[in-house]
Amino acid sequence: MKNPTILQFFHWYYPEGGKLWPEATERAQHLADIGVTAVWLPPACKGASGGYSVGYDTYDLFDLGEFDQKGTRATKYGDKEALLQAVSTLREKGVQVLMDVVFNHKIGADEKERVSVRPVDPDNRNNISCEVIEGLAYTRFTFDAREGKYSKFIWDFKCFSGVDYLEDPDMHGVFKIVNDYGDDGWNDEVDDELGNFDYLMGANIEIRNLAVQEELKYWGRWLLENVPCDGFRLDAVKHIPAWFFKDWLEHVREEASQDLLVIAEYWSPDLEKLQQYIDRVEGKLMLFDVPLHFNFHTASNQGAEYDLTKIFAGTLTAVDPLHSVTIVANHDTQPLQALEAPVEHWFKPLAYALILLREQGVPCVFYPDLFGASYEDEGGDGGMYQIDMPIVAGLETLIKAREHFAHGAQTDYFDDANCIAFVRAGIEGAPGCVVVLSNGAENAKTVALGEGFEHKKFRDYLGNREDIPQADEHGNVTLPVKEGSVSVWILEDVL
Repeated sequence: MKNPTILQFFHWYYPEGGKLWPEATERAQHLADIGVTAVWLPPACKGASGGYSVGYDTYDLFDLGEFDQKGTRATKYGDKEALLQAVSTLREKGVQVLMDVVFNHKIGADEKERVSVRPVDPDNRNNISCEVIEGLAYTRFTFDAREGKYSKFIWDFKCFSGVDYLEDPDMHGVFKIVNDYGDDGWNDEVDDELGNFDYLMGANIEIRNLAVQEELKYWGRWLLENVPCDGFRLDAVKHIPAWFFKDWLEHVREEASQDLLVIAEYWSPDLEKLQQYIDRVEGKLMLFDVPLHFNFHTASNQGAEYDLTKIFAGTLTAVDPLHSVTIVANHDTQPLQALEAPVEHWFKPLAYALILLREQGVPCVFYPDLFGASYEDEGGDGGMYQIDMPIVAGLETLIKAREHFAHGAQTDYFDDANCIAFVRAGIEGAPGCVVVLSNGAENAKTVALGEGFEHKKFRDYLGNREDIPQADEHGNVTLPVKEGSVSVWILEDVL
């Protein structure tokens, strides 16, 4: 069985024009050949900004590029036919497909409704005013172009718990909708940032409404029937009550004809919060290891001042690897995005080696790091910036190395702040490797491989070193690494 390797097959600034789904079809065979086992696709549903929507401004869950809504039939990534072709081709090549699920909010309502709301302190969401204000809110979603196909459900103000904008009077802020569900406050089992982080943006979906729960469960069944996929990436779960996703996953898994891989985005560097969430959903999903990403970010900025022996300190991968998905970057952390925390380019090969070649965690590779990206956007200071994200040198080779050499027991040599190593011992029929990393000067690590490795010669699979080190009569070998670099040492006669 192949080591699982996920690829996030998009980034925030991927070009519009219906290019992504055809690209996924075109690259399917190559991805399978290099060792990618699953692809995470962006939200396929129609967003409020139509053909420009990245997918997280969710408008109509049932429109996968089929209906003329928001000024376009196709989404930014292509029409429904191209989506289904991409999914079919990927799966035919043995690459699983994960669909992105955005349940927190809706944007782009078809009609306004007069609603009663109570103002909320944006810095402490538990501080909800007793004052009731009436105004017009964008809370009625009728999807007229779809004409009830797939679902006749109409979303109105009773389906939402809060909004950030009112008309008549014209007001911006955070407003708690007065309706039959939770009028005394927000949902529980959400993140406690800002007191209670139930509300994020747009028309915030009210999960306590049973009709909403049933519609979202129905959509899950519908998606599995219409887009035969292998799992989900769940967006913004820190803003959605954990009990809902526990129930939702139980429901869709009962309907699926196979096990489903489910990864949730709980964006917090606080390990305790990630562990609490996993407990609340009874371990029914995996989480991205956000603390590890921030360790990579810090290490890449501090250079040789960072202690590499602490790279996994405080991470989900260290304490609960079975529920950990490891990342170096994603669409939210890339430059000019809201959660911008990029890993400096020089450190990315080291970071990818640490997530691709170790036992713990399931790695997720980011599209620009494998294929490159270039874009322009406005920064927080109002200036325009040109961003170039070049391909990470050796990344494709590291993905191949995961398939071929990341096997067997792992032994760590985390004994030097600036040079660490680990050994994968290999298993019968699948060789191992020795990975050596330096965040400072050129260095070397002596590892004890023991019986069977006496006088064996080694070469760097990445080609960063041209040396051919040789083990001594006891199977001990000293393996070098260049300054600020990584080498993956394998037996000279392998492959």
